[in-house]
Amino acid sequence: MQDALTQTFAALADPTRRAILAQLAEGRANVSDLARPHLKDMSLPAVTKHLKVLERANLITKTREAQWRQCELNGAALKDAADWMEQYRAFWEESLDRLDLYLKSLTTKPTKRKQKNGRKR
Repeated sequence: MQDALTQTFAALADPTRRAILAQLAEGRANVSDLARPHLKDMSLPAVTKHLKVLERANLITKTREAQWRQCELNGAALKDAADWMEQYRAFWEESLDRLDLYLKSLTTKPTKRKQKNGRKR
């Protein structure tokens, strides 16, 4: 059994699933509407499999209203992934800030040109 974060990142690894999440970021949609942009590249059952992966990762919730299956984005699972990545963003910002300071210190120090035969170049 995979932990929730692993399932989230595995689900986000696929561009089709990320596109579906982008669609759902605009609001609820039924399966047919979510599948429509992808049907030129894949079958409806393939899109349904992508939706199942997103649902297992708790990135979406699916409900049934009459004959329609409505899908909705579940932001809580995305927040968990964002929180996990935040610690690394802070690390890289600090590291890059230190590198920036170091590079600035190199360029502000006067450089001495090598002398040849006692004369400056």
